[in-house]
Amino acid sequence: MELHFRDWSERPRTIVLMLAVILPAAALILFGVIHLRSIQRDKAIEAAIEREYQQVLAIAEKQIDQRAYDMAEEAAAKFPGANNSEDIDSFLTAHPEMPYAFLWTGKGSLEFRSQPGRMHDRQFCAESQAVSSDFMSWMDIEAPTYIARLKKIEAHTGRHVYMTDHSVTRGDKMQYQSLVLFLPRSTGPDDPALAGFIYDTDYLKNTFFPQALNDLLPEQSEGDTSHPQKGFMVHTEKDDYPFATSAYWDGGTPEVERPFENVFPGLILGIKLRGTTIADISAHWIRTNFLILAALSLLMGAGMVLTYRNVARELALAKLKSDFVSNVSHELRTPLALIRLYAETLELGRISNTGKQQEYYEIIRKESERLTSLINNILDFSRIESGKKEYTFRETNVADLVRTTLESYRFEIEQNGFQFEQKIDDVPLLYVDREAIARSLLNLVNNAVKYSANEKYLLVRLYRHNDGVNLEVVDHGIGIPAKDHLKIFEKFYRVGDPLVHNTKGSGLGLSLVGHIVKAHGGEVAVESVPGKGSKFTITLPLVGQE
Repeated sequence: MELHFRDWSERPRTIVLMLAVILPAAALILFGVIHLRSIQRDKAIEAAIEREYQQVLAIAEKQIDQRAYDMAEEAAAKFPGANNSEDIDSFLTAHPEMPYAFLWTGKGSLEFRSQPGRMHDRQFCAESQAVSSDFMSWMDIEAPTYIARLKKIEAHTGRHVYMTDHSVTRGDKMQYQSLVLFLPRSTGPDDPALAGFIYDTDYLKNTFFPQALNDLLPEQSEGDTSHPQKGFMVHTEKDDYPFATSAYWDGGTPEVERPFENVFPGLILGIKLRGTTIADISAHWIRTNFLILAALSLLMGAGMVLTYRNVARELALAKLKSDFVSNVSHELRTPLALIRLYAETLELGRISNTGKQQEYYEIIRKESERLTSLINNILDFSRIESGKKEYTFRETNVADLVRTTLESYRFEIEQNGFQFEQKIDDVPLLYVDREAIARSLLNLVNNAVKYSANEKYLLVRLYRHNDGVNLEVVDHGIGIPAKDHLKIFEKFYRVGDPLVHNTKGSGLGLSLVGHIVKAHGGEVAVESVPGKGSKFTITLPLVGQE
């Protein structure tokens, strides 16, 4: 009783231990869900991606600026000196991307030249006159300021050019151009001069920016979908339509934008992913993490169920072991008490009748045999569990073995009022362990005797069947529910019938039968209906006996 109470008192402690593991894990998962909801609500993923793209655009702007500076510095180095204004036309001819160039050598002295190769175009000629007039209107006023700025830039950065925006009207639209200013060669403190040229809209739009934007792209083929493909575009502040785009730009509006601050004021640099959006990326990330949390929750739930089942099974096994100890203790005490009682009676000489003495001796012998059988079962089970059980196989007349075993048990069968039948056919000789097969038969017969309440009938049959020999034990006892047919061969297991629990037993008999039969390469089966009786069939194979 004490063992039983202790086993079941372990259950709350086990549940507490399980909760000690599960509750923190559940709390972490719940925190994860709340955190994901917060990220989703605050659009934190979108903000993080936008910050990352702002950094990408800042780096891209620096690279584009550097590319423009290198291009302008190279062209400025080839510009004619301050005293060679007649060579400006040759310079423009060598640089068709420049529609205009000029050289200012003092107040009222401005040499403005247009691209010689385009002077046949009336529209260009008209534009050239307008640009020339514009430059003449402010050059004398602004040139000294630009000269001072260029000297300051050269002193601080080592660059020799200053780049800014310029626009012209073509048709009904303003066209963006890039103006480059620098100090020409042969310029001295006493002879200040300022030179410059303009990069045309078409060149910036169709050549410079597409090349510069494509150079920003990582090494990735167009069909590569392992990573999202970035696309860049440039547009003016007054027009959202792309001024220039990189490869992989699939239209639409940029996800993140950044205005140019230095070289190309008035232009805006944008970035987006091909075929997706930041919102889609964020939604995918949120959805993936929710699925991961759901999977973790399922795994935790499954782990909890498995843990509880394992613990419950261990508790049930502990209870079975407790019942086993209790039952075996009773089984051992009963024959020992009877042996002691009858032995003391005979020792004290209280029985003078010879027939009565013989009866007492027979009782002592039977109880000692019963005790020996119980101890042998326990020892065999212990050996089997530890893997040390050894069988001695030898050629055996199984029919004689069955008859001899039943004869030794016949008296107890008949004393319990059983109608006993045996049908033993002659079968081929088998290689078996005589003692083990005899114990299996006795365990089955003993169960039939113990668990038959009203109709006391016992039949033992031995016959050849197909490629084996069948040994059957049939009774009309209490029967076994179908749900217990497999469990009864487990160690310590006993059917939950009141008669079973009122009848003491170790719960090892059928487990031993299963082990023994399996060791002989056979199998044991049960057919039983509650209230109708049971039939246990041991099948020993003929094939492979050699």
